[in-house]
Formats: sequence, C-alpha cells, structure tokens
Amino acid sequence: MLNVNNNAAQIKREILVRIARLQLENKLEDGVHYIPREMAPRGSEPLGCCIFHDREILRQRVMARLGCSVEEYDDEKKLSEYAKEALEREKPTEPFLTVLHDACNACVKTQFMVTNACQACYARPCMMNCGRKAITVQNGRARIDSEKCVNCGLCMQNCPYHAIIRIPVPCEEACPVGAISKDENGKERIDYSKCIFCGHCMSECPFGAMMDKSQLVDVLKHVMSGKKVIAMYAPAIASQFRATSGQLEKALKASGFFDVVEVAIGADITADKEAHEFEERMEKGELLMTTSCCPAYVRAVKLHVPELLPCVSDTRSPMHYTAELVKKENPDCISVFIGPCLAKRKEGQDDEFVDYVLSVEEIGALFIAKEIDIAKQVVEECEGCKKPTASGRNFAVTGGVAEAVKVRLKSPEKLRPAVINGLDKAGIKTLTNYGKIQAGIMKHSDDTPNLVEVMSCEGGCIAGPSVISNPRIAANQLKRYVESGSEG
Repeated sequence: MLNVNNNAAQIKREILVRIARLQLENKLEDGVHYIPREMAPRGSEPLGCCIFHDREILRQRVMARLGCSVEEYDDEKKLSEYAKEALEREKPTEPFLTVLHDACNACVKTQFMVTNACQACYARPCMMNCGRKAITVQNGRARIDSEKCVNCGLCMQNCPYHAIIRIPVPCEEACPVGAISKDENGKERIDYSKCIFCGHCMSECPFGAMMDKSQLVDVLKHVMSGKKVIAMYAPAIASQFRATSGQLEKALKASGFFDVVEVAIGADITADKEAHEFEERMEKGELLMTTSCCPAYVRAVKLHVPELLPCVSDTRSPMHYTAELVKKENPDCISVFIGPCLAKRKEGQDDEFVDYVLSVEEIGALFIAKEIDIAKQVVEECEGCKKPTASGRNFAVTGGVAEAVKVRLKSPEKLRPAVINGLDKAGIKTLTNYGKIQAGIMKHSDDTPNLVEVMSCEGGCIAGPSVISNPRIAANQLKRYVESGSEG
C-alpha cells in the first residue's frame, strides 16, 4: 500500500476541501470552475507535460469529487453544470469507482528488467535457470528476450546481485480478482462484474487514476437544508484522528450533523448474533463459518468462490444494525455511515437503512473546511449513554471480529479461529481452498479452522483505501481510543 502521505492523495483531499468550502458558502456552482486554475496557476511547476494538461486532469478529479463518473466526461460541459447535477440528484450513482484515463500512465505490461547492477557473472544463474532460454549475456550484461520471457521470475530469484527487478502494473497487481485490464489504447479499465470494490487499485495507483466518487456534496445538501442528518461512524474512524472518546462525536456535531452514533454499538450486536449463529452451526455439524462484516469479502465469495457461500455468516454487518437502530428512533432522518472503506458504499447502496456513505477523507475535508480542531473539542460526560464494548470497537483491527465472537461463546475452547489478513491474490487462493474443503474436494481435518475471519485490508479497517493516517499510527490511536471510553 502506498504511504497515505503522497501527492496524489493530497491533491484529492485538497479538492474535497475546496468543494466543501464552496458548498458551505452556497457558491459551488459559481466557484467550482476555478478550482483547476487555482490549484495549477500559470507559472507554477507542472506535474505533467504542462500546466494546461494538469488543469484538465484536475477538472476530471473535481468531477469525481462531485460524485460524477469520469467515463461520462464531456469536455464541452462546464464544471458548474456537473455541480448543478450533483446538487439536484436524488441518490448517488453506481459504479462507485471511476477511472481517469487521462491520468492513467498506461503502464507497460508487467515485466522483468536487468539493471546496471548486473555483473555478467561466471555462474550465469539467471541464464542457467531460465527454462525458456530467454536470457543471453551481451556486452557484459544479461539481456532478456521479451518475446521468449514468460515472467516466471526465476531469473530474479537466482541473481546473487539482485540485479534483475520486476516492473509491475500497480493497479493490476493490487487487484486480487483480475478485474483490471488494459483497453485497446493501453489504459486500464475495470470489469465491474468481477470487481469486489476492495479499493486496492485506488490505494496503489501512483497516478491517482482510480478514484472513488464522493458523496460529500449529497450529504452537505441535506445538512444545509436543515434535515436530521445522523452520522454513524465506524471504530476505524476514531483511529484516524488524535481524539479521545467523545471528541470525535463533538466535532461531527459541530460540522452540522443532527446526532452522532458509534457503529461499535452495532458491532456488539453483530458479535452477539454471530456467536449464537456459530454455536447453532456447529451443533448442526457444519464444518466452518466465516464472518460477514467485510462487504468486499462477501462480494468476493459471491462472484469468485461460490462454493464458500454456505459458510458465510447470515448475520448482518455493524453498519446495518446501527442504521436500523437510528431509523427506528428517527424514521425521517438521513443516515450517513462514515468509514475508511470503498466497499461500504456498495453495501450502503443495497441497505434499506443506510442513505449515504462517506469516507474518512471526506469527513477530514469537512473538518478543515469548517475549521474544526478535534483536539480542542471539550467533552461533557454523558450519564446513562450507552457505550460499546472494547471488543466492539476492536472490530477495526485484524483478529478483532473473531475475538469478539470468542468472548461471547459458551464454550470458547471449541473455537478454532483463523484470519485472512488482507484479500490479495494469496488471500483469494486461501479462500478458494476453504471453498474446496466445504465442497469436499479437499480433506477436512480436526485442525481445520471452524471460524474464519476475513479482512479485505491488511491490518483491518484501519488500513482501508480511504484512510488518512498511517496504519501503524492508527493501530496505536485505536488502542488509546478503546481504552478511553469502552465498557469491559
């Protein structure tokens, strides 16, 4: 995963801040046109070939941040028109990812390359271990014949000088299900019939060509109209800000939300139900159960490992149960889930109780636009307020869901948990093997796990594709947050 502190991410966030400020001032339609030229002024150092190309890319990034698909880009259409459409739309549109072809670098096909570190050594291990005879030594350096090379990587593995490197296509490499490929012009495209919306491509593209379509304009529209807009924030969001329990809630209310609910409360409901479901399944003699909190994982099973479908927990996610509680108490409200995840946008679209899904990037931009400093929020003790358990808040880290289920079991010693920490290509292969066990193709043993927790992002939700904090720092912050105000 690219470090969250990079230029592509900063530019995307700056656009969000500018859009939020304009909308809060009721100047979005009039002012959005000027964002590209303000961010790439004449005379500044261009990031691409020239300032005018930079502005064109920024124009398309603004479109995505307005919640529009860049695939529908019309260079004759003004940004003010896109802004007007965003303000008038009744609900967000699918798909939730969009590809900026003009920003895409059209990276060359994944290949191996010999660097200047090559010593043309006497042993010739690269050449001797190449089964396709694709390597020769010429003018004191090994050469790879691209016509013969099959990208097996044996040359790289055997070079004692590490002189052979692999040049990947980052987005294709990151996609665990092969949903990304090149079109006839060498640009990347997404096959949404395969895509699980894990957001790995978005995190890994160093050109920021893969972008999520923001819903911030939609939510602010309702906030500014005076509707009851209720924020439901995932535990992972607390890990993104240096805040104690209560400060984040205060900041969200200061930004305009009518009320704020912590999704860890829904996580406790999910854990209770999954523990009960696990015990029922084991009593029936089923082999294993997998958790269902990660929508990218659930979609991966449906599309790519259908043999495992019978093992997926029937319990709904913490977002669903929290939204259900919110809608029961305030039937006329607008419910907004806030998380670090792209896949939650898809889950939210399909959930009857969720109206919108915002990312931590969007909330961070809103705080900046409204000049809200979370660390300065004064928290008043709320007597009688329901607090989530520590295990509910720890859903945000790898292993947290399985542990929350374990502490609720009548016979926890019967639990044999396993964790798939990140849905990369290896993670999908592991899932496939579990599917084969379920289908009877692979042998089941007494050591086979009977509860499998799957996290699409390595480290858990604190490392989601829309985070703004380094996952290691976020893990420490979450720990402090859990300790600052959770029930046992």
